[in-house]
Amino acid sequence: MLRAAGVGVGDEVVVPSFGNAEVAGAVTLVGALPVFADIDPVTYCLDPGAVEAVVTPRTAAVVVVHRFGRPAEVGPLRGLGRRHGLLVLEQGESDEPYDEIARRRERAAYLDARLRGVRRPEGGDGHTYQQYVVRVPGNGRPDRDAFARALRGRGVECRVPVKTPLHRLPEFRRCVSLPETELAADETLSLPVDATLTRRDMQRIVAACNALGGLLQPAF
Repeated sequence: MLRAAGVGVGDEVVVPSFGNAEVAGAVTLVGALPVFADIDPVTYCLDPGAVEAVVTPRTAAVVVVHRFGRPAEVGPLRGLGRRHGLLVLEQGESDEPYDEIARRRERAAYLDARLRGVRRPEGGDGHTYQQYVVRVPGNGRPDRDAFARALRGRGVECRVPVKTPLHRLPEFRRCVSLPETELAADETLSLPVDATLTRRDMQRIVAACNALGGLLQPAF
């Protein structure tokens, strides 16, 4: 995709640090330099203002990655691309059957209405809930990880969606300020909303989360 678009040695490509190592890897594969920009704390996708702040004369492209089933707000980024003469590429998520998406949205709505003590995701137009990602409030990663361990102990499968941002990995290490990316990596937790979950499964998830949520700071 990048090579076909003429991106190569000496170019910079703006990418998110919040997950998707394959995107940054594809940039290095064509000889370009991945430049990390911060994310929007609601969508977990690139923040247009943060992207504009890292654009230089060497910037050739921006790769927008849609996250967790919620589409990125591409319009402002395309406008930025037009202003600076940049290629704006999108990495989408896999297409899925409508009935499966509908069942996930139903389960997400159930959690939206009942969860306490965690910060629920904002839906937004077109959200397919490939992952139902909440924020666990507290003082950072130890609280989120303890919360996750306690949930698993109560029979609730959950996972940390992005354990380490790319700018902290040895192969991509950069000394950059990405506060929203860092906070998201420390606080986010993916709860199950699989289409196969029964109502009893959903009740167990809510009961476990709400019992633990009271031990943490209240969500805002």
